[in-house]
Amino acid sequence: MTHALMVDFRKRSTTAGQEVSVPVTVLEAPPLKVAGVRLYRESTGGLRAVAELWSNDLDPHLWRRIPEREKDEAFEEKAKKFSAAKGTEVRLIVHTQPHLVNSLPGKTPEIFEVRISGEKVEERKKWGLDHLGKELKIEDFIREGEMVDVTAVTKGKGFQGHIKRFHVKLQPHKNSKHRRMIGTLGPHNPSYVTYRIPQAGQMGFHRRTEYNKRVLRIVENPKEGALNPSGGFLHYGLVQNPAIVFHGTIPGPARRLVGLRLPMRFRGGQEKIDIRYLSTLSKSGV
Repeated sequence: MTHALMVDFRKRSTTAGQEVSVPVTVLEAPPLKVAGVRLYRESTGGLRAVAELWSNDLDPHLWRRIPEREKDEAFEEKAKKFSAAKGTEVRLIVHTQPHLVNSLPGKTPEIFEVRISGEKVEERKKWGLDHLGKELKIEDFIREGEMVDVTAVTKGKGFQGHIKRFHVKLQPHKNSKHRRMIGTLGPHNPSYVTYRIPQAGQMGFHRRTEYNKRVLRIVENPKEGALNPSGGFLHYGLVQNPAIVFHGTIPGPARRLVGLRLPMRFRGGQEKIDIRYLSTLSKSGV
């Protein structure tokens, strides 16, 4: 994280139109690579896969995750069968490219599906076939000033007690035996403890989705732009791939995979962002 000086674009804010300091998060976003395309149809049991087609030019790093495939000589025929298949939803099988990020210790890619949006299924199938083996950049997904939903795994805190986990009030100093505990587990009848009672347990390391995160800036080439602080970001290093600057925070620690999607609860348009200054001062006190 760092901070930026920008003109407040929020119309109902008390500082609307004024220059304010805001916390920002820099997220490195190297391009995704399309490994395959899959067609689904709706059934009584939900979506069911009808056809799929894998690229003949798969990334060598992908063999760390799945068994190695030989080049399919009947690729063109399978592509025609895929185009002729009937379905209701088209998804891309994409994978990350961690070998492009020097800050990550592991180079094994993550594989997941991305839905293709559009009106006609035939157009979506054609778009998916045209992008087989190609890269998807962040500019293909989002623009500056728009909102996204962020999904990530939060920072793990381990096993914690009642007070830290739920922020309940400490018992008075004259309480029997303990202070960092709750007053009661509930009534005698019903004689069981409900889930509403704050108790000790796992804190953090949960999958969470934060809605409506504003994209302030997309930096295509951080090497030329003034994005990296002197000495690099703490616990991360230097950003060398295209990056996104978000307004506010994002769940999870540095170097953890983050998922982005189009907003589900936002009704509005794209805002014009005027960033006057983005701090590149050292975060380690150098």
